[in-house]
Amino acid sequence: MIYKKESYDIIGTLFEVHANLGGGFLEVVYKDAIEYEFKSKNISFEREKEYVINYKDIVLPHYFYADFVIFDKIILEIKSVKEFHPKHIAQCINYLKISKNKLCLLVNFQNDSLEFKRIVL
Repeated sequence: MIYKKESYDIIGTLFEVHANLGGGFLEVVYKDAIEYEFKSKNISFEREKEYVINYKDIVLPHYFYADFVIFDKIILEIKSVKEFHPKHIAQCINYLKISKNKLCLLVNFQNDSLEFKRIVL
């Protein structure tokens, strides 16, 4: 499994946030709590990392913003939805393609228990 220890640390932090807040908040509430936890645990991260898309000799006008990039190699995409949709997985794949990273964690805080998927390219 790619980035096993790092994934374990991240997922443990996400479970802690969910245990404290429960489900049902907007995504931004979870992002703020996650940022607090990452800082308190000295987990290296960048929030709302911007990615540009190069096409031939230009940079396209649309940018992507990954919710978090952790340890400079794992993308974390936060959702607060009833259930994952294929467009959420497609979003993660797009982030992986443009970032050249290999792992994206897609996480859903909406329900009674935390849900997550590992998406590997």
